[in-house]
Amino acid sequence: MESWLTAFITQSLAYSLIVVGIVSFLESLALVGLLLPGIILMASLGTLIGDGRLSFYPAWISGTIGCLLGDWVSYYIGLYFKNWLSNFRLLKKNQKLFNKTKYILHKHSMLAIIVGRFIGPTRPLIPMVSGMLKLPVKKFILPSIIGCVLWPPVYFFPGIVTGITINIPQNSNNDYFKWFLLIIFILIWVSIWSVSKWWKMKKNHTNNTSVFLTRKKIKWIAIITVFLGISSLVAIQFHPTMLIFRKIFIAILSGAI
Repeated sequence: MESWLTAFITQSLAYSLIVVGIVSFLESLALVGLLLPGIILMASLGTLIGDGRLSFYPAWISGTIGCLLGDWVSYYIGLYFKNWLSNFRLLKKNQKLFNKTKYILHKHSMLAIIVGRFIGPTRPLIPMVSGMLKLPVKKFILPSIIGCVLWPPVYFFPGIVTGITINIPQNSNNDYFKWFLLIIFILIWVSIWSVSKWWKMKKNHTNNTSVFLTRKKIKWIAIITVFLGISSLVAIQFHPTMLIFRKIFIAILSGAI
């Protein structure tokens, strides 16, 4: 899939923007997005941005347009096919997530639409459920635009970092730098997971998820990984290779690559 994507994208700028738009559209499309590995697809596109085969700003614009189209198609699917969707098998399999999405939309519609854009399982559900709940268009349009503008670069970012790192000239120091970056990514991922898990357990007054993972243990995992993640991010700024990395990253953001 990724090799085909790379071959197609590198044919021309038009092809690359079509792919970005289609991926963003499908990621945002009602129910279809539940079946796609969003972070993997978008990060793969980000890798092509990082190694210079895809331009950042055109990809961002294309991703935003695809995202908005997916949101609006999903909204109207929910609005006009509410009864059929309520009995749909895929929704019944995800009934708990579906009910939670409805509850959050009732309570905090604007925040739910923006934040839900960045959470894989809720991204293709929230626009559709907004339509099913007949959320007024004026309450849906602004958070949809904000979420779709912010979403592509956030999901591109891990791939951009990977693409830049892969193309940094090889030497012993750079190899060490790449491993350091990998460790930082792992620490950040674990810290995000542990903080969200601890917060959820605290909110639900749950003490155990298993024999080994108690709320107290998860709290300490969160504290340690957040501390190590922040410390590592600060420390890597002093690595000599970081100068090369920053130069390439700024060139991508400035449109020079």
